[in-house]
Amino acid sequence: MTESWVNYAERIGVDLHLELSGPGGRRAALTRALREAVRGGRLAPGTRLPPYRSLAADLGVARNTVADAYAELVAEGWLTARQGSGTRVAERARPLRRAVDVPAQAPARTGGPRHDLRQGRPDASAFPRAAWAASYRRALQAAPSEAFGPGDPAGRRELRETLAEYLARARGVRTEPDRIVICSGFAHALRLLFGRDAPGSTGGAGGAGGPAGGGVLRGPLGVEAYGLGFHRDLLAAAGVRTVPLPLDEHGAWVAALGRERAVLLTPAHQFPTGGPLRPERRAAVIDWARARGAVVLEDDYDGEFRYDRRPVGALQGLDPERVIHIGSVSKSLSPALRLGWMVLPERYVEPVLAAKGEREGWASVPDQLALADFVACGSYDRHVRRMRQRYRGRRDRLVAALAERAPHIEVTGIAAGLHAVLRLPPGTERTVVEAAVRRGVALDGLAAFRHPDGPASAGDGLVVGYAAPADHAYGAALEALCEVLAAA
Repeated sequence: MTESWVNYAERIGVDLHLELSGPGGRRAALTRALREAVRGGRLAPGTRLPPYRSLAADLGVARNTVADAYAELVAEGWLTARQGSGTRVAERARPLRRAVDVPAQAPARTGGPRHDLRQGRPDASAFPRAAWAASYRRALQAAPSEAFGPGDPAGRRELRETLAEYLARARGVRTEPDRIVICSGFAHALRLLFGRDAPGSTGGAGGAGGPAGGGVLRGPLGVEAYGLGFHRDLLAAAGVRTVPLPLDEHGAWVAALGRERAVLLTPAHQFPTGGPLRPERRAAVIDWARARGAVVLEDDYDGEFRYDRRPVGALQGLDPERVIHIGSVSKSLSPALRLGWMVLPERYVEPVLAAKGEREGWASVPDQLALADFVACGSYDRHVRRMRQRYRGRRDRLVAALAERAPHIEVTGIAAGLHAVLRLPPGTERTVVEAAVRRGVALDGLAAFRHPDGPASAGDGLVVGYAAPADHAYGAALEALCEVLAAA
């Protein structure tokens, strides 16, 4: 089969001759021809391609043939498709695979990485703008006048009622609206629970008085041996001593807990190593908290994003009086929305409200009302399901690319969340991270997350965030990553 097509210059500003030939039928031939036109530079980045109907008529093929070819090239990163702007050639720094093997050059320093594979970053281009705007409009129209006065430190009742229903349904949390306090995210929750600047309270662990500096809880605090250094620094600034717990593929060794007054865990998906807390350890940490009069802080990190099975229910469901459940929308929607929540045992509600102050000074009331509507109307569930499919596809592409290009690199942890851990040969982590930087790839080494007093039990590795790049940029980011790892 050999056919050709000449584009309308006056329609898209470029003449292009495509040869449709080779095995696999017309869709495969069209896909190859367009891919080669982009790869060879005959279709420049940003070029708008004809609509399905026009190209199908020119070629004498079905519209579905063109639509399928476009969709395949969008998925590979060659093209982009956005409602209202048509299908265009992706703005990529370079082709996914070079036709000629030429020496790689250091990326131009333009103020940011060429490929962003850092952890903890959702795909910003996927924010549901239209649905969020609709919820915002409805929320503002329905809001009572008092909503625009001084805010309740507990948060808007509308949001707390909606969250109580959603968390019970989706995460197995057992609570009621009066035991939920709205905050601006996980870090803000830690500041309220441990901060030195909070007013004095009588809500320390086990009902004892708070620490001398003010906070609701006091240390020492058990933490996982690998976690965010930012959180450790925040706790250290509040005078809280953290005690690292060893980790393995089943989560934290909670049997190592002793005289700590509280423990902070990521039981749904340990950050960053990727294992869930196994059932017997979940039960054991609750038994420890009951015996010690202690409390468990549950960071519900990635709780909604598990791909190989249904998400594991929240640890809080085992004992609502011994677990503080903390969540936010920073991964599911956007970190730009400074909205989170604490689900508290009854004895901690008033101390946390006292720590927060008489008025809401952190979380925007209109945003709270919009989120309440967004969840109540089902838009949040739909968005999470859509992103779960997208991120699962991203992870699958990462695994497949490594199997082909760097089979000696192992992907560890469960299929969940917005990142994956790649095991590296011993002693190579630093050089691989440096090589990635030279190629314009931003990512993190596993050692950066280790507690300074904890064991280096996780070995050498990379923490690769596969959620951050937009769809059209992900293929190029994977290609650059594989080129770095192939030499590791």
